[in-house]
Amino acid sequence: MMTDPIADMLTRIRNAIQAGHDRVEFPASKVKAGVCKVMKEEGYIRGFKIIAKDKADIRIKVLLKEEAIVGLKRFSRPGLRQYRGYGDMPRVISGLGTAIISTSKGVVSSREAKNKKVGGEVLCTVW
Repeated sequence: MMTDPIADMLTRIRNAIQAGHDRVEFPASKVKAGVCKVMKEEGYIRGFKIIAKDKADIRIKVLLKEEAIVGLKRFSRPGLRQYRGYGDMPRVISGLGTAIISTSKGVVSSREAKNKKVGGEVLCTVW
């Protein structure tokens, strides 16, 4: 059993970018799909697709953009969850990056969380 699947997803994306790959694949979950959706909306990836090889093996395939992602960092982790209100969202590289938040309205970017006036768990930051 994996302790932190979100950190594993971010590490796989980081490794694929460093190796110069144009796509990466990892096991699927609703939260991972939400993170990919936010990354696509913010322009960090070209797209993603959920692939079901069979009922037990559902995966997410991400198409990466060249030089779009400079860094990915896990913010909240299983040993120390980080929850923030909408007025206290972290600023990533003075507003140039994006924080991805898990809220009661779904997984959204920090900008969208401020607009909707909802707080939640800060999953990761992308710049």
